[in-house]
Amino acid sequence: MSDNKSDSGIEKVRLGVGGPEVGSQGLGCMGMSAWYGPTDADEARATLERALELGVTLYDTADVYGDGENEKFLAPFAKAHRDEIVLATKFALGVDPADPTRRVIRNDRPYIRQCVEASLQRLGVDEIDLYYMHRRDVNVPIEETVGAMAELVTEGKVKYLGLSEVTGGELRAAHAVHPITALQSEWSLFSRDVEANAVPAAAELGVALVPYSPLGRGFLTGAFVHADQELTADDFRRRQPRFTGDNAAANAALLEPVKKIAEGRGATPGQVALAWVQQQAPLHGLAVVPIPGTRRRTRIEENVGATHLILTESEMRLLEPIAGRVSGDRYADMTFTSAGRA
Repeated sequence: MSDNKSDSGIEKVRLGVGGPEVGSQGLGCMGMSAWYGPTDADEARATLERALELGVTLYDTADVYGDGENEKFLAPFAKAHRDEIVLATKFALGVDPADPTRRVIRNDRPYIRQCVEASLQRLGVDEIDLYYMHRRDVNVPIEETVGAMAELVTEGKVKYLGLSEVTGGELRAAHAVHPITALQSEWSLFSRDVEANAVPAAAELGVALVPYSPLGRGFLTGAFVHADQELTADDFRRRQPRFTGDNAAANAALLEPVKKIAEGRGATPGQVALAWVQQQAPLHGLAVVPIPGTRRRTRIEENVGATHLILTESEMRLLEPIAGRVSGDRYADMTFTSAGRA
């Protein structure tokens, strides 16, 4: 489009050098069927449709979300709108059958080939638009993993390659094997470790950043404070250090500047948090497409509204110190994150 906007007015950006053009905000679909407690399938399906009406075109899932159920859930929507959306999924992260709280990571070629075939079948598509390595298995050279992923591009099973939670050095090594279109990592007002080396490397290489959990898994919206007291027993946020005990109370206090700005701008705290993430694009010189997750139409409308909120320099300065004051890690086990290997 000549004005570089979708029909709804959302800016469109290109993922990576030569990658697909997408709306400047995507949708994380995990919570529609996994890990965030009970969900309403009909409302979630309506949310997918509403997101597309609003100009959201990047839809993100993974084979581990609900043990494949999230991919199956997305299949009818993907089939109905195949030429309108960019469909992203991931491999590498599994659940230990003996201990559902324990994650298992594999990056080897046989496993990758097994995973892509399973995802293609569950999604009901012939080709995955953006295929991510979900987590890094340090026992497998990243060049070997990306080499196997590149074979899938040659074979027409995958269009573009992505990585998640890798360091700047790992990104450079991977990109030397095959162009990487997008890097997905946690990035928000509460989580900024990605800026240490991954963001500069991505900017240097022309790789887009796709921030997951840009709303701090809902914490930045004020939806909850004490996860262990307010969320259902099957919600995995109850096991994340920054959302429980003394950490939760301390972190909730950090939201005061967010609330103050929101009140002054006639916005919500969540919109302020998303606007901050979106404005990292010009600050760091790369494309940034956050993928806040939701399963409700009212929330997708609120989230997309944030694409039109531009924070002032003084507001950005007010938000700047927050991440450095957060109590607790973003995961109980940080060894599987880029920060754990930095």
